Amino acid sequence: MTAPPITTIPFFPPDSFESERDVLLETVRAVGTGAGQRFILGEHTARFERKLRDSLGAGDVIACSSGTAALTLVLAASGVGPGDEVVVPAFGCAPLAATVVNIGARPVFADIDPVRLTADPAAAEALITPRTKALMPAHVFSMMADMPRFRELADRYGLRLVEDSAVAQGGTLRGRPAGRWGDAGVYSFVQVKTFGMPGEGGVVVTDDAETARRVRMLRNHGQDGVHRFVHHAVGYNSRFDEVMAVFQTHRLDGLDARLARRAEIATYYSTRFASLAPHGVLAPPAGGDGRSYYVYSVLAERRAELRAHLSAHGVDSHVYYPRPLPGQPAFAPYAPGDACWPNAARAAERNLSLPLYPHLTDAQVEHIADTVRAFAHTFQRRR
Repeated sequence: MTAPPITTIPFFPPDSFESERDVLLETVRAVGTGAGQRFILGEHTARFERKLRDSLGAGDVIACSSGTAALTLVLAASGVGPGDEVVVPAFGCAPLAATVVNIGARPVFADIDPVRLTADPAAAEALITPRTKALMPAHVFSMMADMPRFRELADRYGLRLVEDSAVAQGGTLRGRPAGRWGDAGVYSFVQVKTFGMPGEGGVVVTDDAETARRVRMLRNHGQDGVHRFVHHAVGYNSRFDEVMAVFQTHRLDGLDARLARRAEIATYYSTRFASLAPHGVLAPPAGGDGRSYYVYSVLAERRAELRAHLSAHGVDSHVYYPRPLPGQPAFAPYAPGDACWPNAARAAERNLSLPLYPHLTDAQVEHIADTVRAFAHTFQRRR
């Protein structure tokens, strides 16, 4: 008898917004047929900015076209440019370095903490020179960077602190939300993020009124929103969509519940995986301060084999950042030839992410954990 086909648990779920399909369709119709015919940076965007600002207790929130654009706008508003250096993590997504390069500055790569997988403050401090203009730590997977230490460094050296919290919306550290530690922080709303949407978008979060003013101007070709076609600075086209503003405003009320479900799943994984370090699978700790639940990643000694084992048992997985940033062809020219980033290299070789989204069922979560544990225990027998 032929075995029944395995139903795969996807890593990127195709049905993220299925429960809100009718809301999205009605939003498209209402905005598309609205009398004002305003599709970007209208009253809906302003309302969304205010609602998110109030939920965070922030001074201002400025919506823009993506998380990458948000980083660019913050760097530009901070006066970063040619001749400046920005200290960034050696492990993470390309925009950490690309935004710095695109604004004319130089990324300087700091090695990471081997457990958090975020930039090591001590490594970052060792790289500060008279040319350093900003520190740009990033939260990674389900761990926030050591923002108290980075805040202290920025204050002591007189540097701007740009907090890449694109993946960490909903996380808190010492009672302060991710995105609120820096002179400015950013969130990304791309589909798979904790507050993802069916499109591109992001925001800048800041308590500094002048930074907010400049970001708001730069996102719309340097216009101030009062005098159209008067360009006070060379800006960008980084405007927010009115349909998505309505949709995200609607979804904001359910964010806490979705975050709680993500945390519940991640805690279950970490509890089940706590004993697996001797078996070649190192999991992040369960719960605790400074956690966010965008992606759940383990560090696996036999990553390719674990991934194949998961696939054979109907579990999709994903490898993020298979090379450290200074090892990428695009950024190698900015990396000293004699430098090394051993923790970043090890994270790139070992990280593997498991499905983590709110509508996973308990049975699916249990199956994923059982599958990882079954593989891990083969590691001990083979040794």
